[in-house]
Amino acid sequence: MGGKYRDDKIKQEHTIIEDILPLLEEIAKIPTIKSIIPGRINRRKGSGIKPYLQLKYNTRSGIKLIGKNSASLQEVFVVTDETEKTLTLLKKKDFIK
Repeated sequence: MGGKYRDDKIKQEHTIIEDILPLLEEIAKIPTIKSIIPGRINRRKGSGIKPYLQLKYNTRSGIKLIGKNSASLQEVFVVTDETEKTLTLLKKKDFIK
């Protein structure tokens, strides 16, 4: 299995920033989202900010987000066939900045 597993819609191939996981679990409830794939983690200088998701850009398979907390940032790929509808729902529910 190679350490990869899926918990509902969230693929757990890489480590997930602890503060970001609850946000990913919430957005996984959106019906237009097929899958959530967390990616690379980078360190950053921060000052105790609350965790949040930021829209980066659309991809061929959906949306790229960046999950941020005070110490790290992580790429998050959202797979969807309905990009615009998913973005509207994410913004309406205040999941992304």
